[in-house]
Amino acid sequence: QVQLVESGGGLVQPGESLTLSCAASGLTFSQYTMSWYRQAPGKGRELVADIFPFGGRTNYADFVEGRFTISRDNAKNTVYLQMNSLKPDDTAEYYCNAIHVRTIRLTYWGQGTQVTVSS
Repeated sequence: QVQLVESGGGLVQPGESLTLSCAASGLTFSQYTMSWYRQAPGKGRELVADIFPFGGRTNYADFVEGRFTISRDNAKNTVYLQMNSLKPDDTAEYYCNAIHVRTIRLTYWGQGTQVTVSS
């Protein structure tokens, strides 16, 4: 059974930092592109960043503006999202996603972790 378990969310003030983690189990982690998505209240889910399994190529949404860094540790089956200079607009539920590099029907989601940026 595949599980993606996010952690690291919380309440922070504008300008502060958080690091999210997503621990994967039940899959061959090195065969999956890993992504972070977010969903704010009343809005659709949007891609934040993703990282490919080979070579570590990454992509970021425009709104990241160099503030976030996605990384992965294939030995620990974990993907991270380091978020700096957080803004109130970053407030959302953050979800981890795994998609197989060759079989897109093999897609999995975590349960989400809440990030709230407020003074």
